Amino acid sequence: MISCFSPVVDNNTTRIVVGTMPSVDSLRFSEYYGNPRNQFWKILFSVFEDGRQPAGYEDKIATAQKHGVGLWDILASCKREGSLDSNIKDESFNDFPLLLQRYSNVRILIFNGQNSYKYFLKVHGQLPGVEYRVMPSTSPANAAKNFEAKLKEWKEALSF
Repeated sequence: MISCFSPVVDNNTTRIVVGTMPSVDSLRFSEYYGNPRNQFWKILFSVFEDGRQPAGYEDKIATAQKHGVGLWDILASCKREGSLDSNIKDESFNDFPLLLQRYSNVRILIFNGQNSYKYFLKVHGQLPGVEYRVMPSTSPANAAKNFEAKLKEWKEALSF
């Protein structure tokens, strides 16, 4: 059984990027989007920091929070061989309604791929007062779109 990380959220968070479950690399490094080939941090730094290279994981988290972006996964735990969402079994879910009640400035949930969105709808449906945006996955397993196409969509989703 594997478990997700604690949410990265504070009182300035206005939107949360919702993943499914950390990858094998992310779990090994204890970092959100820890696979070096995952494009999430490159996209975030392209949108908010003119493509600046992050100084490390602490810089990544501080930059996300500075721009009102939080991170959490829909799954609290599951069984999974490898990193593919298609291998997930015996999942349990995080309590997003409780988190959103505690952090009332959050108005947008940005789903990092279709699977996190499908799991979220299955458990929570449409929550009142929260907008949903479903983005192409930043995972290296998603090669359907190139970086520039993903960046354009993510920029729109992350901007107000």
